[in-house]
Amino acid sequence: MRPAAALAERLGLPVADSPIVAQALVHTSWLHEHPDDAAGHNERLEFLGDSVVNLAISEALFAAHPNDDEGILSARRASIVSTIGLARLSHRIELGSLLFLGEGEAQRGGRRRPSILASAFEALAGALYLELGFDAARAWLTQLAAPEIAMDAPVSALKSPKSRLQEFTQRQTGSRPEYHVVDATGPDHEKLFQVEVVVDGRPLGVGQGPSRRVAETAAAQRAIDILRNEAAASGSGG
Repeated sequence: MRPAAALAERLGLPVADSPIVAQALVHTSWLHEHPDDAAGHNERLEFLGDSVVNLAISEALFAAHPNDDEGILSARRASIVSTIGLARLSHRIELGSLLFLGEGEAQRGGRRRPSILASAFEALAGALYLELGFDAARAWLTQLAAPEIAMDAPVSALKSPKSRLQEFTQRQTGSRPEYHVVDATGPDHEKLFQVEVVVDGRPLGVGQGPSRRVAETAAAQRAIDILRNEAAASGSGG
């Protein structure tokens, strides 16, 4: 079965013969290796799908949490539409198995890479919007993300490590964490970044990732773990 038809079957939507949905599955690495085998890659659709996803999820959260203020709603949305959040939704429909990836990208685990999965998910949302209209795209998105939309977790649990670290340092000293790229290796299409986070002149953690943002997030989480352990040790010692 062709990937687009297999995807249509998984989604339960009438898009098996849609060239737009097929294009949503094409990563730039595959098009680079097979320039005559597809109309284009999925980055334009990703641009459109970003807005579709944000509007659909925002509207659903607004209705589901009538007592939340703007800040809490923003945190809830960010936890769903972040790279990790969208990759989670991609795994739910096994999107990675259907992507057209270049040979090298596939061998490097691209079908499981959060950034590729999140981008493809947004491209798919954009394609469904163009093919079926906003109402159908919204219905599909909100049904798929229903557990996350309904989740009533405290806002502190929804914030990213970078946000939590910044809030902690501003409460303690009024300062902001500083992130420094200490290394970036590999060719442009597969960079590996190492980023160090410094708080009040003190290096607190180093993170790695395929993008600066992912590496910063990992560094922030390590810094939070260190500060939490220090606080626990100080409390037990006192």
